[in-house]
Amino acid sequence: MGPELHFQMIINRSAELREQAADHRRAREVEKARKSQAGGVRRRSLFGKISAA
Repeated sequence: MGPELHFQMIINRSAELREQAADHRRAREVEKARKSQAGGVRRRSLFGKISAA
């Protein structure tokens, strides 16, 4: 494999990885926004609400 072809493959792969990272970052931001819109109320399980008598 020639150096030019290898260099082009590296450029393409790095662009793909940057795109994946951007998608992942956007997904985390959306999840964070959804959690903040929920009013910050944590939902507890049934067993978390029952107190030991």
